[in-house]
Amino acid sequence: MQTDIPDRLLMEIASQCDRDVAWEYGELVSELRSRFHDSVDALILYGSCLRNNDIHSGIIDLYVIVGSYRSAYTKKSLRFLNRLLPPNVFYLESGNGPEKLRIKYTVISMADFRRGAVDWFHSYIWARFAQPVRLLYARNNKARGEVHEVLALSALRFLRASIPLSGECQSDAATIWTRGFSCAYAAELRPENRNRASQLVNTDLDVYTRLLTYAVPAMPDLILMQAPDQFICRAKPALQQQVLKDWQWRRRQGRILSILRLAKATLTFRNPIDYAAWKIERHTGVRIQVTPFMQRYPMLKGPAVLFQLIRNKVLR
Repeated sequence: MQTDIPDRLLMEIASQCDRDVAWEYGELVSELRSRFHDSVDALILYGSCLRNNDIHSGIIDLYVIVGSYRSAYTKKSLRFLNRLLPPNVFYLESGNGPEKLRIKYTVISMADFRRGAVDWFHSYIWARFAQPVRLLYARNNKARGEVHEVLALSALRFLRASIPLSGECQSDAATIWTRGFSCAYAAELRPENRNRASQLVNTDLDVYTRLLTYAVPAMPDLILMQAPDQFICRAKPALQQQVLKDWQWRRRQGRILSILRLAKATLTFRNPIDYAAWKIERHTGVRIQVTPFMQRYPMLKGPAVLFQLIRNKVLR
């Protein structure tokens, strides 16, 4: 699927990518470039630390976009895992005490990054990167332009999967984006509360309103602009039902993919059980008692814990 990208949408995304960030991110860029050397095409910051404008408030989420997995890794096993089920996810900590930084960094090739935005049925890439991000590093202008284009394609793909949820009606940006993110959260096993989608949108509502406004010319079959932040959604009932079914399938697919990615993370994360327990408690208040056996054999004990969390609706 190839979509014409409106110029104003691309300009808005480029402007968001270039906004200032805390100086500490420069040190993380240097650290990750030293790990992956000349393979790094771009480094992208997204997630809660960006939204909260607080580098110490939680996990720093970074995407490392590489030219190829062969150039990124010396270990053949990591190349294989990244090709088999992209992306690979790693974790590192920097500093001590209250100044400690927790960093989750995700490695994906530029080719898979684009495929995730354009070709993947599941929303794993295009829902994440429909959100505002910062481009911390780009190898050159070509890489910078490629990232901007993939981000724009992600936003358009997300909106095409979200606008029809409203059917035929008048709506606003907050409603359209919130419905879409609610479906995207449900398509993955995530320890998020039910208000998370609306909180996400309201944090950057002006940005989401502009993104939707600038995307409208690419989707005249789905949406028209009536007035500032007033849109006419045009999805016929048949399309609305098909999109709802698509999200139901993504939810089923997402549970399988989430379990597979969690299993893969036990091979790439240091102390994956400790990290998972910390994140679940932070998001839900539910404390998991981590035993030495769980730490030593996460693949053996992890599925039982995961099943219990799903059964108790801690993970949705």
